[in-house]
Amino acid sequence: MSLIDPSDSTFVIWFTGISGAGKSTIALVVEERLREGGFAVHNLDGDALRHGLNRDLGFSDADRVENIRRVGELARLFNHVGMIVLVAAISPFRAGRDAARELAGPGRFVEVHVDTPLEVAEERDVKGLYKRARSGQLPNFTGIDSPYEAPLHPEVHIDSSFESAEDAADEVFRVLLEMGLVSS
Repeated sequence: MSLIDPSDSTFVIWFTGISGAGKSTIALVVEERLREGGFAVHNLDGDALRHGLNRDLGFSDADRVENIRRVGELARLFNHVGMIVLVAAISPFRAGRDAARELAGPGRFVEVHVDTPLEVAEERDVKGLYKRARSGQLPNFTGIDSPYEAPLHPEVHIDSSFESAEDAADEVFRVLLEMGLVSS
């Protein structure tokens, strides 16, 4: 009997972008399509992790780095038990995303930059976060008074100001096919 490492067929899709860009919405569409295709998949949403695993962290640069480090480690653990992992998190610093890429392993990390202009994200502000940040109630808010370092070479770049979540998911799957991570 030979044992197969389940992580050999797993990967991480990391959705990054400012608050309100559409990361979670697109990740949910991709998750649904992967499940329909018979894949074992888990979706790690940054907001949910902030209310649970990472509730002890604030929004200083150091806490943001630790937040993403933990998420990257968690994604790696899910990969090791045979699951494809989707991460939808602002993850504002390139170094943190690069560290998560390294944990996933060569050819097993798909960075998806869900890009949208700040003014569009503010218009979508269903949680009222931008309004609170602009009034000074939410210090260190990404895009307002804390930086967001956009990816330099993401595998997928989506302009969510005009692209639907379904079209964005199509683009993600096109890249997954090109990378040999899924087959048609």
